[in-house]
Amino acid sequence: MTTTTSSGRAKGSGDAAGGRRRARGGQALASERREHLVRLAAELFARKGFQATTVRDIAKEAGILSGSLYHHFDSKESIVDEILSSFFGELMAANRAAVERGGTPREVISALVRIAFGTLEPHRAAITVMQNDWNYLKHQERFAYLTKAEDDVEEMWVSALAAGQTTGLFREDIDPKLTYRMIRDTIWVAVRWFKPGGRLDTEGLAEHYLKVLFDGIVTH
Repeated sequence: MTTTTSSGRAKGSGDAAGGRRRARGGQALASERREHLVRLAAELFARKGFQATTVRDIAKEAGILSGSLYHHFDSKESIVDEILSSFFGELMAANRAAVERGGTPREVISALVRIAFGTLEPHRAAITVMQNDWNYLKHQERFAYLTKAEDDVEEMWVSALAAGQTTGLFREDIDPKLTYRMIRDTIWVAVRWFKPGGRLDTEGLAEHYLKVLFDGIVTH
């Protein structure tokens, strides 16, 4: 039943509005807490490895009981799933946009290189997990999308490299797939030694890499 207060406001309506505000506040707090747990877990996965990190380790790092972690995630696989899906979702969207913008094969490859280096800082943990635990994760059904995403990325790179060969821009005697994998691995391994705040940021690192990639180290 709705009653009216001395100010003329419907009491029931006010209570309902207050309840909605409290619900939204509670949801925002839960979302913030969840994001905090993901960040903590990501750092642990990067430092210790996904397989070696336990739910208890994550809870201890967060200063909560292990059981409390299950209010947000049903397993540590769910946490790493969130970390990796976010990384690949952003990477795939950026790569597709670069390919759709077009340009010469060199311009497309340059864009893809810059995108890859640009992920080193915001997605450091995801890249480290991929390097350390890829062989374990790819055999689990819930992570099948990782193989699909990696295949899609490879196809974009290989197509751009092959197009460069067709136009005579890139050498005919290189294997596009092998070339892509060598480029990919040299970029991703940089996550192990790249330090944010150092002499070069990721943009500077990408430009230096492109100089070596396209111009080599031998003077002409």
